[in-house]
Amino acid sequence: MPAENPEKSSLKQKAMHEFKEITIVFLYLAFFFCALSTYSMLLLQKYEISYFSYGTALLNALVITKIILIGEALHFGRRLEHKPLIYSAIYKAFMYGLLVFAFHLVEELIKRLVHGENLAGAFQEVHLDTLLARCVIIFGAFLPFFAFRELGRVLGKDKLRALFLQPGPIIKSD
Repeated sequence: MPAENPEKSSLKQKAMHEFKEITIVFLYLAFFFCALSTYSMLLLQKYEISYFSYGTALLNALVITKIILIGEALHFGRRLEHKPLIYSAIYKAFMYGLLVFAFHLVEELIKRLVHGENLAGAFQEVHLDTLLARCVIIFGAFLPFFAFRELGRVLGKDKLRALFLQPGPIIKSD
C-alpha cells in the first residue's frame, strides 16, 4: 500500500480547515441576515410593500464571510489582542464593521455607475444614512461573533468547542 503524499495530506487538511471556517462564519451571518430580512419583510408587509430578500441576505453573508476570512489572513484588527478580550472583541467588531461599510459603499457606487450615472451623481444617490444604519446593525452582530472568536483564540478552538458541545465539566481547576 503506497504511503500518502504528505503535501497532499497537508493541502487536504488546509482545505478542510478553510471549509469549516467558511461554513461556521457563513452560517452565523446567514442566520443573522435572514432574520433581519424576515423582520424587514414583515415590517414592509404592514405597509403593503412586498419583496423577497433572502437571496440578498445569503449573498451578503457569503461576501462578508470572505471579507472576514481575508481580513484575518492579513492580520487585520489584531492591534489590541494583548489587551483584555473585551477590548479586542470590540475593536475587531468596529474595524470589521468599517471594512464592511467600505465594501457596501463601493458596492453602491459601482451599482450606480453601472446604471449610467457619473461619479458625482453616484455619490449623491448613495444613502449614507442607510449604510450607516446597516453598519450599526452589523457591528451589533459582530460583537458576540468576535467575542467568541477571541475566546477561542485564547482558550484554543478545541477547548472552546468542548465547552459548548460536550456534556459535563471540561475545564479542571489546577
